[in-house]
Amino acid sequence: MSDRQHASVEDFHSYFLVTGANGGLGYAICCRLIDEFILTRPSSHSLRLIITTRDKTKSHDTIAKLKDHIFRTRKHHKLHEKSPLVPKIYLQSEQVDLCQLRSVQILIKKLSRSLPKLDTVILNAGLGGFTGIDWPLAIWAVLTNFRQEMTYPTFKLGGVGDLTAPQISNPTSSGPTSSQLGQIFCSNVFGHYLLVHGIANLLSNSSATSGRVIWISSLEAYGSTFSIDDLQGLSSPLGYESSKRLTDILALTSRLPVTQQWVDRFLPSPSNHRAPKQYVAHPGICATNILPIHWILVYFMVAAFYLARWIGSPWHTVMSYKGACAPVWLALASQEELDAVEREGGAGKWGSAIDWQGEERASRTEVQGWGIGGKVGDNVGLPKSSRLREAEDLNEDGKERFALVGRSCWHAMEKLRVEWEELLKEEDD
Repeated sequence: MSDRQHASVEDFHSYFLVTGANGGLGYAICCRLIDEFILTRPSSHSLRLIITTRDKTKSHDTIAKLKDHIFRTRKHHKLHEKSPLVPKIYLQSEQVDLCQLRSVQILIKKLSRSLPKLDTVILNAGLGGFTGIDWPLAIWAVLTNFRQEMTYPTFKLGGVGDLTAPQISNPTSSGPTSSQLGQIFCSNVFGHYLLVHGIANLLSNSSATSGRVIWISSLEAYGSTFSIDDLQGLSSPLGYESSKRLTDILALTSRLPVTQQWVDRFLPSPSNHRAPKQYVAHPGICATNILPIHWILVYFMVAAFYLARWIGSPWHTVMSYKGACAPVWLALASQEELDAVEREGGAGKWGSAIDWQGEERASRTEVQGWGIGGKVGDNVGLPKSSRLREAEDLNEDGKERFALVGRSCWHAMEKLRVEWEELLKEEDD
């Protein structure tokens, strides 16, 4: 079989990787991917869905739940399992602890040996690092500014300076000053960063999509929470928000000329292959267990989310399955469709939006310093009550500052990646 024939055959077989798939949004993304693939792809196509969890028990349980979901989807749509008219779904589970760089390297080696390509990687896994709620502040804020606080809360409490376990046994003065990394930073950003760099060759082998990297962010990626001088967010009680702001910056500036020298090192691709593209999405506001509150209070939280939706909030998806709308759309849309959307409106942060009746859709999301697509003068399209209080319309100065911060972030991330890969290699030697 010629290379062209082999590529053509592989176009019918999609390989998707979803991290943190054992619950919440990650599991919902897997379910929605399966449903939409079955209902929109011809019978000649197949999907191999590779999920990652932190241990074998979670992997086993998740695969069992997904198999049951596939059965129920086919039954609901009256599609027989062995029907030649139904696309085939194959499930594969892997284990990785994104807070342990050795674990990430093991997964890279295993995937590189066992897969011919990866079409899409959805980087969902992560930690919130929240320790609770400032209840007096929460009650006052919600009563005086309900929609704003339900969308952009200011009352969450987070830990400060939480670190991973030691990554190496004998740290040297030539590398980072500590054998540890910021726990939230490592789980939400750096572990994924090393993983994607390590499987760049698999992404470059995707002829159908050119390889897609979909970072999962949040509405809470406030500009004020991140500082390039504190890349890992170790000095801030807003470590989660800082990590998500960094995620936005990396994804949205990944195709700007000022970042290309570092992006090309991060995602190297052969000269005859298209370079993988990076996108960023968020689920809106879902009722998950990322915030540690008593189970009775969960019912009040869900009720408040629905109320916010009914009075006009476009972001309260509430259910994780609806929150999976934007990431799954980015994963399954044709490259021609995504390129056309970006030519018209620019590269954006895609969120799972919803109307008061519960109909979800993928919608551009305003990002401080970037607007809705990096285009000065574009209308955000939201009433002021639905925007972050500090939000301002994009101007040329703000866009230039965002690009320069993006350049600094890419430089810092590549420097950190090289340092840690050299340290790990030295310890192996």
